[in-house]
Amino acid sequence: MEKSSSIPLRPRFQIDVEENIDSVRQKFVEHKTSISAGIFMKIRNYHIQYTFSGERQKYWSPHLSIDLEEKEGNEKNATHIRGMYGPAQTLWTFFMFLHFIIAGVFILFMMFAFSNAMIHKPFTNDVIVMTLMVFCWFLLYFIARQIRTNGYDQMRELEDEFNKIIP
Repeated sequence: MEKSSSIPLRPRFQIDVEENIDSVRQKFVEHKTSISAGIFMKIRNYHIQYTFSGERQKYWSPHLSIDLEEKEGNEKNATHIRGMYGPAQTLWTFFMFLHFIIAGVFILFMMFAFSNAMIHKPFTNDVIVMTLMVFCWFLLYFIARQIRTNGYDQMRELEDEFNKIIP
């Protein structure tokens, strides 16, 4: 996974393993006791989540969510692993909330501008607010890219920890 050329803010991966889903899950359970310091692993059924804990936890620290699924057609002798790197759920929810607020304000002022244009009133202020909302949207995007860049080294640590279990 390259740092600068990948576009998604929440990188994903998929791996197929020729092992039973329960034996793959058991590998994660066994590895939980010997996990690196500062990394926390939570296992719930067939969902595993890696996070940073203690002083290593920053607002930009990534999380690795892994889902184990039985691969179809192999008589339950293979496992499909889906992984996704992302920010903390609260940070992601906050960013999505800001996106919806910005979109709502943009649409509201677009309606005001259209109404004012129809009744031949000036709508310059409405267009200025709409332009500011577009600027805010780009600003949020670049902030999210910067957060991802800040967490890139920790993302590599989580990937290395995952690769200890599934090479």
